[in-house]
Amino acid sequence: MSASRREVIDVPTASRAYEVVCGRALLDELGTMVRPLVKGDSLLIVTDSHVWPLYGQRVADSLRASGFSINVFVFEAGEAQKNLQTYATCLEVMAQSGLTRDDAVVALGGGVVGDLGGFAAATYMRGITVVQVPTSLLAMVDSSVGGKTAVDLQGGKNLAGAFLQPALVLEDVEALATLSPALLMDAFGEIIKHGVLAGPELFNAIAENPVTAPLMGAVDCSALDFDRMAALVSANVRVKRDVVVEDERESGLRQTLNLGHTIGHAIEAASNYTLGHGSCVAAGLAILCRGATAHGLTPAPVTRAILRCIEAYGLPTHANVPADAIIERLRADKKRHGSTVNAVIVRFLGDVEVVPMDIDRFAEIVRAGLSS
Repeated sequence: MSASRREVIDVPTASRAYEVVCGRALLDELGTMVRPLVKGDSLLIVTDSHVWPLYGQRVADSLRASGFSINVFVFEAGEAQKNLQTYATCLEVMAQSGLTRDDAVVALGGGVVGDLGGFAAATYMRGITVVQVPTSLLAMVDSSVGGKTAVDLQGGKNLAGAFLQPALVLEDVEALATLSPALLMDAFGEIIKHGVLAGPELFNAIAENPVTAPLMGAVDCSALDFDRMAALVSANVRVKRDVVVEDERESGLRQTLNLGHTIGHAIEAASNYTLGHGSCVAAGLAILCRGATAHGLTPAPVTRAILRCIEAYGLPTHANVPADAIIERLRADKKRHGSTVNAVIVRFLGDVEVVPMDIDRFAEIVRAGLSS
């Protein structure tokens, strides 16, 4: 994929059909892509203190060149800021900026920015347009696609949220050059999960030739093969697109995207969000597979292949969190249904099943996965 090429992936959900545009050197084209999608002339760029100095002015210039009036809301970077206070401040900025129902939010940043900006757009004037411009690998392959928006409550992660499909997702993989290697590698927890869901072809492509190999000892991600990254990101977006189109509101098939997340979110919360989301998903996937193998639910060779892949990317396969702390968090998980939880069990690569089970039984699987 050359610097001038891009892949356009259609996402024809019931509530809104939109495109994910993935490639290189795309940020300067944002204004021309957004202009046909927004009736009004005012935009609010929602971003954070890390991303704005890197890409904010470039994005604002592109949007102004297409005739938009720009306002900006910059909040302090970090998961801790994805809360009701920051969300309320964002809404007030939207109101003070005079945004109408014809205007839009442009969420420029990683998953925290996309979640918070999307939730603000979903609830301001009962819903206005949002454009997602993810700048982290995790946001590109996961949170920017599918319409989930949310903020965290003291009781747990993403407990206040809404569905709002974006009007456009623009993914310029050259933005990954300014990530730290650790942050980029953390995202491979979600990418490995997508490989497990998709089947042997994608899983083996991820597992057999780790794309992060050039980053060993590097201080940034400028050594990445951006053509290869664009192809990998596009492949992951297609995996998520296919699931979201079939089940937009997470009533059935979309629950398979939670593979590794029930345990992973518990690890994340128990660590007070000091561990990266992708790393927690990787650890949750490993613990789940080991425990499921111990209970005869996942074949041992499948679990071994998944563990090898996780380890190849330097991601954790265990959690330094007591089992009781994880299980207590499970009981507060928003995906719980009364006394049961929908466990996503790997049968084979490309074959996962949502299995409703009693929380106490799921706790036994967690304990088995932690102890093996």
